[in-house]
Amino acid sequence: MADSKAKGAASQTLSRGLQILELLDEAPGSLTIDDVAAALAVHRSVAYRLIRTLEDHGFVGRREGGGLVLGARLAALAGGVERDLQAVAVPELTLAARDLGMTCFLGVRDRDECLTLSSVEPPKAIAVVAQRPGTSHPLRLGAPGKVILAQTAEHEWPSDVTDADREQVRLVRERGWVETADEVITGLRSVGVPLNLRGGRAAAVATVFVGDGDPRGIAERLQEVAEAIQRGAPVH
Repeated sequence: MADSKAKGAASQTLSRGLQILELLDEAPGSLTIDDVAAALAVHRSVAYRLIRTLEDHGFVGRREGGGLVLGARLAALAGGVERDLQAVAVPELTLAARDLGMTCFLGVRDRDECLTLSSVEPPKAIAVVAQRPGTSHPLRLGAPGKVILAQTAEHEWPSDVTDADREQVRLVRERGWVETADEVITGLRSVGVPLNLRGGRAAAVATVFVGDGDPRGIAERLQEVAEAIQRGAPVH
């Protein structure tokens, strides 16, 4: 019984620690210990101990004035995520970004969100749209999200998928690509194509840009990228 209680306490501590990292990731600015305690519904002393442990491991840092932010150690860990896949994808994304003059990126499913795994900005571009690795947005928004939905069984879709979303998913399945505008950020357009990884993992190759562009031509270039990644992606 004592061993079971100890395991339960350890699991709860781990869960709270992960919740703190998620809170800091989603916060528009730094947080205080009181903010974290309130969000977790725990006493300030509990939040303090958790934060101190995360600080000791470099997962949480402090800004001048004491505000809590994600620590630099997380960036090092993130670099190892899907290392083999990124090694194949980045050179192909780099060539496409140069050819299209647009930011090109690889998105994967992370629960009900599309997570940017790798991103490459075009060289010598006057106006560049940044799509930072680690950023995410709801699956039902944006071209890569629609593409991932098209590869996912409907019973696994988020509950907020609309009829308009379903129509765009139909287009992906019918012609192999989709274009969206003003969905994730007003003023930005995106084109995405499916990336069928081994093991059935849902992913997308996409570009994000401002202004005009030939969506079909962009999609054809992205499909070349997806095919190259599929040929070289590791087996999991």
